[in-house]
Amino acid sequence: MLKRSYCFIILLPVILCLNAIECKGQLKPANEPWDRISTYFSPPEMYVGRYGKYKSPLIFSNGDSVKSNEEWKKRREEILDFWHQQMGKWPDLLKNQELEIIDTLYRENFVQYRVRFYWTPNERTEGYLLIPDGEEPKPAVITVYYEPETAIGNGIALRDFAYQLTKRGFITLSLGTKDASEAKRYSIYYPDVDHAEVEPLSMLAYAAANAWQVLSKVEGVDSTRIGIMGHSFGGKWAMFASCLYEKFACAVWSDPGIVFDESRGDINYWEPWYLGYHPPPWRERGIISNSNPARGLYPKLIDMGVDLTDLHALMAPRPFLVSGGSEDPPERWLAINHAIAVNQVLGYKNRVAMTNRPAHSPSATSNEQAYLFFEHFLRP
Repeated sequence: MLKRSYCFIILLPVILCLNAIECKGQLKPANEPWDRISTYFSPPEMYVGRYGKYKSPLIFSNGDSVKSNEEWKKRREEILDFWHQQMGKWPDLLKNQELEIIDTLYRENFVQYRVRFYWTPNERTEGYLLIPDGEEPKPAVITVYYEPETAIGNGIALRDFAYQLTKRGFITLSLGTKDASEAKRYSIYYPDVDHAEVEPLSMLAYAAANAWQVLSKVEGVDSTRIGIMGHSFGGKWAMFASCLYEKFACAVWSDPGIVFDESRGDINYWEPWYLGYHPPPWRERGIISNSNPARGLYPKLIDMGVDLTDLHALMAPRPFLVSGGSEDPPERWLAINHAIAVNQVLGYKNRVAMTNRPAHSPSATSNEQAYLFFEHFLRP
């Protein structure tokens, strides 16, 4: 027995070496998430150092340049104030509520709770809280979509983000605008659809911030490690939420259209349920034309020369991944290079990533890349 113990002690370092790679003088397990996603944090050579037509977030409104961390804090506040002034001020966050549990279902290695809470001062929503087995503190991800069932595995294939992340050990909260989507209104209107005081896309972000508040109080959730993810409509939602609410530790935006592009019908920020709100009856849905112009805030932003690169910059130094498809092809690096530049001023690298696929819909590969991103940035 003694000889066997010594043999194991001698062989153990060899086994560890065979199953590890060297990085900056330290050993780390082979095939860990970073080794599989690190290439996505560098643009293709043809886009390196190129910024396209987009204005730099590092320029103050008076023309001065940001050169330090302290200056960036001031510039960040300027950007945040601008967007809230344009879109409408949020109501106060709802910080003192807890999730109401409606029913409970045991699935595989996790518990699924149907829950309810106020995500605006006058509107409650229902969603699903998935908690994997184990008592240790866990990272968490909020998923957002047209309804909450798809993300828990009861909907379109390859959009079951909450279910897949829960099986990997994340606590997840799946949300969606189910009633509004069934009514073809899709979004959140405050105080109501006829008298919205805040752009609906900003109210979606506000609702996600309130979801962060309730999720952070759930037993077992590490509130310093809560991310957010969404696809398409949910990608826009996750992007605005993570950019406007800095408590989100990181984010994945799946093919939302990360910049304004009026040639693409799915990058439709001009619609009244995003940034083009106007009281009903609404414009006919579709591409902007002379006979069907955009209304509300969106055309004003275009006239001011505003795009979404300033918004992306609000993430710095928090990491984000653009899971790009048909609406966010590789040339979107010209936009997110600006976020890389902000992170460089702050002394950070490897905070901005993009993957690409041909189709708008997520694929098994793009989902795996997104899950690995969360594993890398949210695991302790």
